[in-house]
Amino acid sequence: MSFTNTASIGVEHTEWINKLEFYKNDIGILEQRLMDIAGRNSSSEAMAGIEHFQNQFIVQRNNIDELKHAINENVHLAFEDAISHAGRIDGDRIGTQKKLEVQVRAFEKVVNELRQEFNQYAVKWM
Repeated sequence: MSFTNTASIGVEHTEWINKLEFYKNDIGILEQRLMDIAGRNSSSEAMAGIEHFQNQFIVQRNNIDELKHAINENVHLAFEDAISHAGRIDGDRIGTQKKLEVQVRAFEKVVNELRQEFNQYAVKWM
């Protein structure tokens, strides 16, 4: 069984959780802007966009919660490994770490594209 140092894993976990909190706050701001648009526009075209973005914001908040759970679970497992192996963790945990990194990057890409799509919609309806 191979082992690795825990320092870099802890830094990545913290960075990812901070990013997810940022995006959660960002979605809250976008939701406020969406409510402003909803208050000013009642056409069926505007309402279709409002419903679309409400649903997308719900989905992305759910994705944030799921990612945070997976990250926190990995932190817990890495901590248990460190206790069992004198401060080091099983090298297999790195595979999980890489998967989480890919998931966080993919999430960021989706949220940034959603923000751009929303901003285009907002320009039209504000």
